[in-house]
Amino acid sequence: MKYHNPFVIYGYEGPDTFCDRKVESEKLKSALENGRNITLLAERRIGKTGLVKHLFEGLRKEGRWATVYVDIYATSSLLELTKQLATSVIGSMDTRIDKAIVAASRFFKSFRPQVSVDPATGTPTFSFGLESRSVEATLKECFDYLNGRGDCVVAIDEFQQIASYPENGTEALLRSHVQFMPHTRFIFAGSRHHMMTEMFSSAKRPFFNSTQTLPLERIDCDVYFDFARNLMSPACNLPRDVFDRVYGMFDGITWYVQTLMNRMFERRSAQPEDIGSIIEELLQEKNWEYAALLKTLPTGSVRLLKAVAKEGKVKAVTRSAFISAHSLGGASSVHLALKRLLEDELLYECDDGYVVYDRLFSIWLSRL
Repeated sequence: MKYHNPFVIYGYEGPDTFCDRKVESEKLKSALENGRNITLLAERRIGKTGLVKHLFEGLRKEGRWATVYVDIYATSSLLELTKQLATSVIGSMDTRIDKAIVAASRFFKSFRPQVSVDPATGTPTFSFGLESRSVEATLKECFDYLNGRGDCVVAIDEFQQIASYPENGTEALLRSHVQFMPHTRFIFAGSRHHMMTEMFSSAKRPFFNSTQTLPLERIDCDVYFDFARNLMSPACNLPRDVFDRVYGMFDGITWYVQTLMNRMFERRSAQPEDIGSIIEELLQEKNWEYAALLKTLPTGSVRLLKAVAKEGKVKAVTRSAFISAHSLGGASSVHLALKRLLEDELLYECDDGYVVYDRLFSIWLSRL
């Protein structure tokens, strides 16, 4: 007999396959209901997007709030942000094609969105032929549109991207709209902790002290085990020592734990030897991708990546003992390599040191 694999790796499939986050969900909901915007901070793959989708599922069921989710990770300019926001806003707020067309025509005067219909679902989809000269006008129209829709929650994922846009004043422009939205609450979610902290905690930045900050930590190991054991039960028994080893190996990061559990469910086996063979399977699948990535990096960056991977976690990469142990050259060149790897999100700065961001990549590198 086949079972649906309940260990979701991508997206959100509902509360039955979502683990815990009860405290965080209540904090988010309470803040929104009491008129506070939120800065949600989390390392990538911890589950912040899933948490937002889970929150939105509950809010939609209550029927009071409209919800809009906007992922701007792939955007690199104010123009691309505006397109993404406009697409998400109209697509989320109106599912009926006739209502969507009327709403778009009423609020968007600087351009006319092109409307098409998904043949499978009947849901309208939009494309926007924006030009740079109309960006600020269209952005204003997006916020005016939201203002006219009643109570609404807008989540902007990977919000730190706006700090890298070439246009000056993007943060101030967005803040000028957000602060005059009495019926709309915002969740600014980000994975680059230092950039997000600077944006919302520095008195020099437009969003200074404008939100409540909520850091997202790892799911408690005991809670996660109970959840995983119950989901695994149709396929096989999940021993506690097996789960603990997986949780510890990947520092409790949700995506990796889910991935290992997903493969165990597929195998109908969760034994200690499965951990190693699944990791080998994953590394084999990733081998070409990882090898190709290394070829794009300067020699100094590759050496630093390998050194951090072999150590697991490094408190200070510019310390002479670490540099000497791994033959990394001068401290200045190591510093430049570190800066690039952080910008490219290949290394990540934790509270207690630096790690390779992709934990599977770290295992692969440590074997070179």
